[in-house]
Amino acid sequence: MPETVQTGVDGLDSILGGGIVNNATVLVSGNPGTGKSLFGINYLYSGVIDHGERGIYISFEENAEDIKMAAESIGFDRFSELVDEDEIKIYDKREMLQDGNFTETMDRLLEVFTESEYDRLVLDSLTMFQLFFEDEREKRTYLLKFSDILKQHGLTSLLINEQGAVFPDTEIGLENFLTDGNIYFIQTPTDSGVNRYVWVAKMRKQDINTDIFPMEISDGGITVYEKASGFSMMAGESGPGGDGPSF
Repeated sequence: MPETVQTGVDGLDSILGGGIVNNATVLVSGNPGTGKSLFGINYLYSGVIDHGERGIYISFEENAEDIKMAAESIGFDRFSELVDEDEIKIYDKREMLQDGNFTETMDRLLEVFTESEYDRLVLDSLTMFQLFFEDEREKRTYLLKFSDILKQHGLTSLLINEQGAVFPDTEIGLENFLTDGNIYFIQTPTDSGVNRYVWVAKMRKQDINTDIFPMEISDGGITVYEKASGFSMMAGESGPGGDGPSF
């Protein structure tokens, strides 16, 4: 069995057979507001608190204060403290977009990867990351190069990807084939708000459960209900996975 890294999300690690394979690069896709960024925050926070594994959060869309506030909104009260102690390193949109040049941005990240020891990384989002490039060939080349860099430095990484389609099988991009795993966050409208679900579609080297499972976001983070496979995705269905923070 390959060595795995626990995500820290109740229920999800069981679905994954223990967690994400160590040193893997996993694509996390979904509509805006489905909880992808909170999943990344949950992953890094649990890494430090539960396993003593330091993490890096790279955001092309949010300021550091917004990320801290999002973490605190779901009960991760020590998040800001961990950032101050460099247990979690944040590179926010002001830093990542200041050059407007991929090579210079990567050079600064490589310094961090080389000079300090980190175990986990979240890139939020791949959609903005790809705006550095002009065509699909260039995107493919640099995405492969970036993934290789992460692996070379021993990072187990989540690459967050915004998608427009509600149902993931209608929108399969190149990045899906260039990563070690694909996790989708899905939400469907109900009379009282939304229901949320998670689908682990692919994980190389792992025997996974590919059912769609309900999830919810509440104080304390994300919970996936692994015993509730087949839970209805029809609008109006009540049950776990209702409204919560949508960062």
